[in-house]
Amino acid sequence: MIKEQYKYSEITAKILKCSFEVHKILGNGFQEVIYQRALEEEFNLQDVDFKREFEMPILYKEKLIGTRRVDFLVEKVISVELKAIIKLEDVHLTQALNYLEAYNLEIGMLLNFGAKSLEYKRLINAKFKSV
Repeated sequence: MIKEQYKYSEITAKILKCSFEVHKILGNGFQEVIYQRALEEEFNLQDVDFKREFEMPILYKEKLIGTRRVDFLVEKVISVELKAIIKLEDVHLTQALNYLEAYNLEIGMLLNFGAKSLEYKRLINAKFKSV
């Protein structure tokens, strides 16, 4: 169900639809890269615009201090981080939120394929108040 009051809700709904399909077919127990490849295939099948392992700059006070690859950048506006672990922990959420801030993106998704059921979090960058 799409909650239209949320920014980019149609895009996040597509991401979740594809993710649930991958988890339904593969289940849990594979390495992260397997889910990444499967999600790439599902994104292609569902005509989702994305870049896989997109290199993003990390800025500190407007100075480039490094780069980090986001698992997926969807529609040029949503970062998608994948995990394949038994249970998401606070550290994973914090890491994904830090990436949002570093990338200066409003919305992100954290997906865990390692649990018996797909775990997901919709993330909001606190710098953007009207999301």
